[in-house]
Amino acid sequence: MNRELPQAVLFACGHNAVRSPIAAGLMRHFYGHRVHVVSCGVRAGDLDPFAIAVMAEWGIDISRHHPTSFEDLTDTMIDVIVSLTPEAHHQALEMTRSLPLDAEYWPTQDPTLTEGSREARLEAYRSVRDGLMAKIRSRFRREGAPVV
Repeated sequence: MNRELPQAVLFACGHNAVRSPIAAGLMRHFYGHRVHVVSCGVRAGDLDPFAIAVMAEWGIDISRHHPTSFEDLTDTMIDVIVSLTPEAHHQALEMTRSLPLDAEYWPTQDPTLTEGSREARLEAYRSVRDGLMAKIRSRFRREGAPVV
C-alpha cells in the first residue's frame, strides 16, 4: 500500500452525516493544505449534532458540512476513496471501474446505534473519532515526517 500523501481523498459512508464528515474534518485539519479532501454518502442524510460536538472538543469545526451523496459528487479527481461502511465500499468499487483510483475499506462502527445517556452516546462518537484519527495517522504518514 502506497503511504505517500495523495493529492485528493474521498471519505464515504452511509449518509455523510457522522463517520465520513468526521474523517474528512480530521484529514483537512492535519493535511488540508497538502491534500484535497471531500466526503459523501451512499445517501445524503442530516449532519449529526454529536459528530459536531466531538469534533469541536478538538477545535475542529464541521458544522458547515453539507451532506452529499455519491450521485452529487462533481469532483471526481480523486486518488483514494476510503469507505467506512460496506455499502459505501460497494459504491467505491463501482467508481474504480471507470476512474483510476484506489479504494480502501476501513470498517467503522456506527455510533448512532449506541443507546443510553448523552455521555454514553458521546463516548461512542469519541471512539469513532479517535479510531479514525489513528487510521489516518497510520495510513497517511510520510517517511521522515513527524506524526501529527
